[in-house]
Amino acid sequence: MNKFLKEFKERGYFYQCTSEDELSNLLNKKSINAYIGFDSTASSLHVGSLLQIMCLKLLQKHGHRPIVLLGGGTTRIGDPSGKEETRKILSEKEIEKNIKNIEKVFKIFLKTNNPKLKPIFVNNYKWLGKLNYIKFLREIGKHFTINKMLSFDSVKLRLDREQSLSYMEFNYMILQAYDFLELNKTKNCLMQIGGSDQWGNIVNGVDLIKRYSGKQVYGLTTPLITLASGTKMGKTEKGAIWLDKKLLSSYDYWQYWRNTDDRDVLRFIKMYTDLKLEKIEEIKNEDINKLKIILANECTKMLHGDKEAKLAEQTAKKTFNERSTGAGLPVVEIKQNQIDQKLDIVNLVLLSKLENSKSEIRRIIKNKGIKINNSTINDEKLLITNNLLDNEKTLKLSLGKKKHIKVKLI
Repeated sequence: MNKFLKEFKERGYFYQCTSEDELSNLLNKKSINAYIGFDSTASSLHVGSLLQIMCLKLLQKHGHRPIVLLGGGTTRIGDPSGKEETRKILSEKEIEKNIKNIEKVFKIFLKTNNPKLKPIFVNNYKWLGKLNYIKFLREIGKHFTINKMLSFDSVKLRLDREQSLSYMEFNYMILQAYDFLELNKTKNCLMQIGGSDQWGNIVNGVDLIKRYSGKQVYGLTTPLITLASGTKMGKTEKGAIWLDKKLLSSYDYWQYWRNTDDRDVLRFIKMYTDLKLEKIEEIKNEDINKLKIILANECTKMLHGDKEAKLAEQTAKKTFNERSTGAGLPVVEIKQNQIDQKLDIVNLVLLSKLENSKSEIRRIIKNKGIKINNSTINDEKLLITNNLLDNEKTLKLSLGKKKHIKVKLI
């Protein structure tokens, strides 16, 4: 088996492949260009997209060139795959801003000194925005049958549930197939990778290229990742785990990985770190908490750098020490007029986003789960005063054993 495909499987990335033996032979003979598409529905990607990024990183490692397709065109339509309702349509200005921000994430993960392996960035609005509808129907639409399109899960599930599916969304699979055709023609792209929910869309692209030009291309999918707890990867009570320091601090990112369920740790070390598989085999029987720190350090180092990863680990260690004042913790800023207007502990916790329900905050206070400067708070009506601040005008706010922030007066 080809080395890339072998490691792809060993790391747990593999789900399905079109013509696997042929693809293996091709990859043994030469380096290829392969792409993954990312729609630009938010100002950043979150860890739910990290598996796809790691696939592109693995491609680079094995001498193949990644193409990052940022869906300036398809974001204007909306992918129905796995969705129960039509996606909110963003303005063109919002989409372009999102694309610029998301591109920065890839430049971190796919950084390389080899010009032949540098990621190729493409925006499918460049060609989708110029399509002539009649010409598109004649040249591309003729290769698709309604019968087959209705059989794909992205469409079938919505119809089975009697949930509306707009004609706009119904066209999405044709546009994605056309993306693959365009990249094959202009960038010599021979493979598309995506999540297992994209299988139908990917197969459509493979078939379209074969019918249109007689060329053989390939599709490869990854499993949809869920946590051992059954929840979706990347979602927490506090919201998405963003791959952007402006939206999530390196400390919070580190903590997310440090708090991984015991049952997921080894699996995630394989999937989300650069550690060699031989090294993972060596350490797999280490203490589970040590493995969690390795996972957190490696993941944080990859996105935020070695210095930030070490600082996050040191901050976490100090934070669990009762004498710590919270140096290095994420900061929430408050103003003097908020204190003057009698800001209480409940509203401070709300402001910090450590918890978003007043009744839940009061329950936690009754159970002695909230601390200021390591001292337990017993009064839910406690007012935040300047006396609680240190010389740097900060205080440490803790909720339970794992959630800590620094509140700073500005």
